[in-house]
Amino acid sequence: MSATLMKRLMTEPDKRLLWKFAYNFGYKGMRSIERFQKRLKQGEYFPAFLFISVTNACNLACQGCWVSQSNPPKEIAPGTLDNLITECKKQGSYFFGILGGEPLLYDGLFEVFEKHPECYFLLFTNGMMITDAVAKEMRRIGNISPLISIEGLEEVSDVRRGGESVYQQSMMGLANCTRNRLVTGVCTSVCKSNIDDLANEKFVNEVARLGAHYLWYYIYRPVGPNPTPSLALNSEQVTDLRRFMVDVRRKAPIMVVDAYWDDQGAALCPAAVGIANHISPDGYIEPCPPLQFAKDNIGDGTGLYDIFNNSEFLAKFRSMCTATTQGCIIMEHPGKLAEFIESEDATDSSGRGTLLQELGCMGSCGSHHQPGKEIPERSWAYRFAKKHWFFGFGAYG
Repeated sequence: MSATLMKRLMTEPDKRLLWKFAYNFGYKGMRSIERFQKRLKQGEYFPAFLFISVTNACNLACQGCWVSQSNPPKEIAPGTLDNLITECKKQGSYFFGILGGEPLLYDGLFEVFEKHPECYFLLFTNGMMITDAVAKEMRRIGNISPLISIEGLEEVSDVRRGGESVYQQSMMGLANCTRNRLVTGVCTSVCKSNIDDLANEKFVNEVARLGAHYLWYYIYRPVGPNPTPSLALNSEQVTDLRRFMVDVRRKAPIMVVDAYWDDQGAALCPAAVGIANHISPDGYIEPCPPLQFAKDNIGDGTGLYDIFNNSEFLAKFRSMCTATTQGCIIMEHPGKLAEFIESEDATDSSGRGTLLQELGCMGSCGSHHQPGKEIPERSWAYRFAKKHWFFGFGAYG
């Protein structure tokens, strides 16, 4: 972790917001993982974190997005969302990733956040709706970090996202966050059309200069109604991305984040480990956002511990995944995933009713699980954090 990054974190964000980030997200997040590990040792299951898609409404139509929009939009009722968060707090889980669609299209979202000041909310957004007034409101509430998705520079971004001037509008949203001294992130789904533009030091330094404090790299997954499999990275490109992140972390003026590898560079799947699950706008409990199948539903958001702990389906999914691969089962074994869904008679929670056909048409893609090609973390800070708070939890034997 560079001295420049430390200086930026100490001087740029509002001090109250920095404290919320450090305590609600950092300290409480670590405690959530420790509780998660303790539950596993006792034969109990409840995830450390939840990702919640509050709506399927969106102002874009991105390639590879798993969300199918509807009219009217599907949304989690505010009361159910409030119950859901309350239930998680009872289990010591205080961190939530909030997704859509575009979550800023969900009425009453900030009111829910404000009711839970001891929690922390990572807001996955395209940034186009973050006006100065919206950024001011996030600063006032204090427990929100906007994570703005950038899917390429100007030309590629418009193609990837199905809109016009998307990059410029997202950058305006980032500027509004910076002006209001928010702890802000940028994320990108790396694919063949943007890897050269986004996986380089120039881009890293530019988003840092514009005010982002962390940069989260995903690997593009060709799923959803417009999967575009030609954009999926090959194995060599995935290795190149891993090597780039490991090298740039030691000197970047911004935190560089991934959720795919442990401290030694071995592949991980958060869904297989069970550290997190996804809640759809219909309330379905899915293994992760792109895996749109389920047999359990949160109902009104109460009794959540029993639903998770007693779910035979989620337990079978974790066992099947860990026995199959340490990587991403969608990318490596879509056919086996389809067989599992059929054998369990799981609900297609995508809203399209075509999930099995989509998986049947999908071939294997480049994965982050590449035995013998592991690249260990070189930054002591990232190595320490991943070793103690994000690793396999014994899931792979």
